[in-house]
Amino acid sequence: MRLGPVFREAVEIHLVEGHGFAVYFYLMILLAPVVFLTLFLPSLDTQVWVGPAQLFKVSAVAAMVLIVYFSLRVANQEFAPWRFLPLRRWLVERKVTLAEMARAHLAILSLQILLLILLSAPLLIWAGAIARVRTGAMISVFLLIFFYALAYGVWGLAALALWERKSEIRQVFVRAFFIAAMFVSAALYLPLNPIAFLLAFLGEKELAPLVVLGRRWPAGAAHFIFHILVLGSGWLTYQRALGKEIDS
Repeated sequence: MRLGPVFREAVEIHLVEGHGFAVYFYLMILLAPVVFLTLFLPSLDTQVWVGPAQLFKVSAVAAMVLIVYFSLRVANQEFAPWRFLPLRRWLVERKVTLAEMARAHLAILSLQILLLILLSAPLLIWAGAIARVRTGAMISVFLLIFFYALAYGVWGLAALALWERKSEIRQVFVRAFFIAAMFVSAALYLPLNPIAFLLAFLGEKELAPLVVLGRRWPAGAAHFIFHILVLGSGWLTYQRALGKEIDS
């Protein structure tokens, strides 16, 4: 599949020129202390290297939160924004179609999420080995992290398309959106919250079903339907905002 010049521009800026390396540095400098402190602080006895049972849970949640947060910021082009051509120039002057633009943005977002997951993987695998977590559970955690980062990350793309020339508004929006998503999902129905769902999944705990108009929905189904709606609404908002760039 041909991804075109928009994708190549992002790869050049983030990976070749190295402007995206700050994201990877921030991820590791924040995640590594969480993992090591979780291992060593609860116990200093002779069993310290066995590790606490909660080590992988805490590490996985920390990785998920950080990767979702940084995915939003990468999609919002907060790192070296002066290096990116404006969307209008791509769409109007260089005749890039909406489909090509959307495909390229989605591809670079997915690539960045994969890179963030790969960077965090050694720490999570190490934590999982200490906590004796099954391989299948670890793989499921990586898949969940990718899904959450993509579902919320598209809202970074939506912010970019809506307020491209107002970087301060975009930055405030993605941070407010991230915080609101974490708290509102928990307030509405706890299993909708990605942190609560991930902890319940790793703890093999059964979550209370969602009851709507007398009908009971399994917690897992409600959780994934909610996040598919988050993903779909963000993608629709992004595409409509791109369309307005051409019409304006």
